Amino acid sequence: MDNMTEEMSIISSEAYNAAREILEIAKLEEGDLFVVGCSTSEVSGANIGTFSSPELAEVVFGSIYQATQETGVYLAAQCCEHLNRALILEKEAALRYGYEIVNVVPQPKAGGSFATAAYKTFENPVAVEHIKAKAGMDIGDTLIGMHLQDVAVPVRIRTQEIGDAHVVCARTRPKFIGGIRAIYDEDMS
Repeated sequence: MDNMTEEMSIISSEAYNAAREILEIAKLEEGDLFVVGCSTSEVSGANIGTFSSPELAEVVFGSIYQATQETGVYLAAQCCEHLNRALILEKEAALRYGYEIVNVVPQPKAGGSFATAAYKTFENPVAVEHIKAKAGMDIGDTLIGMHLQDVAVPVRIRTQEIGDAHVVCARTRPKFIGGIRAIYDEDMS
């Protein structure tokens, strides 16, 4: 059990550090949306969808949630494919962005342990089917791209794994429009 506690502590640090780094690189501001998909099966070294762990989800979610709370960013937790990758977020965020709230409560085997941890932790959790986040983190190849704004830019961070799960991050940028005569604001790239 002591080894598990040490392992959970390492995973917690990896999750927190990864979240802090992508939030900083993406230059998210208070009120922006940050989407995270997480396979606890992959974090624990198993294949996605085969070894859901509510305890591990609470550790990973808690660490990422702490990072978003420190920056004032809304965290959206992607559910697994059994809920069509719906998202759990604070009702305040859903209302602020005009997202339609749907009725579902995630469970470890129908929504995933990570989304279940979000639902249990958020003050006023709701589910929505679609968002357009400014940045995101995919832990264990859960495919968060459908929930990012249109122009996603891959971001390499120092933390390449959380536990045994592969980590991929992205930020977004405004579209370049106007053709060859247009001038662009490089700070927005």
